[in-house]
Amino acid sequence: MESLHARVQVLWIGQRLVLATILAGLAWFLGRFLDPLGPAVAAGVWLVVAVLGIAHAVLRYRRWRFELQDDSVYLIRGVVTQVDTSVPYVRVQHADTQRGPLERAVGLASVVVYTAGSRGADITVPGLRPERATELRERLRDLAVESEAADAV
Repeated sequence: MESLHARVQVLWIGQRLVLATILAGLAWFLGRFLDPLGPAVAAGVWLVVAVLGIAHAVLRYRRWRFELQDDSVYLIRGVVTQVDTSVPYVRVQHADTQRGPLERAVGLASVVVYTAGSRGADITVPGLRPERATELRERLRDLAVESEAADAV
């Protein structure tokens, strides 16, 4: 089983801190009009959301694994609800690499795998070095082509 790059924790923690700041700002704004303890409530909201967000990001990283098996790509992920997913290569339609601005800032990429019969991406493998994301995308493409030829026989 392969794990994600450790820098993905920085990305996920950063996202949680932004969320904590937005929620604390909202609490502060509402507190200015409703409660004289508004700044203390806002600080408490930020602290709780930040601590829970950081803990979630670390646990999420520790749980996330993926593997290219003989006939499918297998993923294990989740903190509260743990999810094991197996996607047969014969169902893979195409795979993309994706690098949003935050991923680029920390030097990471994701691989998005689209499968037959779905409206959108069925699985995303985040937190990969860009070179590894490209390798994984190409390997998935090759395995999908090979399985399609084997399935047609």
